[in-house]
Amino acid sequence: MFFAVSKLGWYLVQPLVAILLAFGVGFLCLALKLPRTGITLLAIGFASLAIFSLSPLGLLMLAPLENRFPKPVLPERVTGIVVLGGSFDTLVARTRGEPELNDAADRITTTLALSRLYPDAKVIFSGGAAAMFEEDVTESSVAQKLFAQLGLAPERLILEDRSRNTIENARFSKELASPQPGETWLLVTSAAHMPRSVGCFRTAGFDIIPYPTDYQTPGGDMKYRPSTATVRNLEKVHFAIREYLGLFAYYLTGKTDAWIPAPHAPSGKANL
Repeated sequence: MFFAVSKLGWYLVQPLVAILLAFGVGFLCLALKLPRTGITLLAIGFASLAIFSLSPLGLLMLAPLENRFPKPVLPERVTGIVVLGGSFDTLVARTRGEPELNDAADRITTTLALSRLYPDAKVIFSGGAAAMFEEDVTESSVAQKLFAQLGLAPERLILEDRSRNTIENARFSKELASPQPGETWLLVTSAAHMPRSVGCFRTAGFDIIPYPTDYQTPGGDMKYRPSTATVRNLEKVHFAIREYLGLFAYYLTGKTDAWIPAPHAPSGKANL
């Protein structure tokens, strides 16, 4: 139920759909001789579109999430690496018969780099089929093919193909890893997605070291400079709203240990 509600709910509230709805209802109100309501909705739609596509709003929203978990100092030994799905276009992969990476491809390249740094570490790829209205291939099946093409030894790869969202990533990955005291596991996912992921892994009882990748915001004051490609500015707002809503929904339903999970504080100090 949570999976279906979250998918349908996000479709209705994502920024571009909300703007189109404002335009549509606004024009409908004008046709129904409700000029004040119609003009107000059209103005909201135009203003939102302008702000989202021309300003650095998306960068400013994403940056706190991406900076929440800094890159860690890597340990000497690592037992395994867990990488979350979300980096494949399964529709293209299914219809063309070959792996196709999307904008989150850094999850894969970072995992491969870490696997070479730690040649004895296991690699768990966690990702099932998240499509609601049609049959789809699992991300794990696509990942298996790509990892083999890129030289990762098959005996090192563990595929988790049941998960459809982040909390299932955490629970099912823990089942496969069966982590033991003293073991060290790395978690690889997009930087903006890391707070929610860490919260889920904590509630699942899987102690990991967060290793963020796939940054979408520049460092320092450059985050105040929007892209000249307006669609990228709108895209950043889209990603940020999705992540903040996801964090809130996961916290309300007990799937994370905090609204915006933070790194463990030093002894005697509390997390923000």
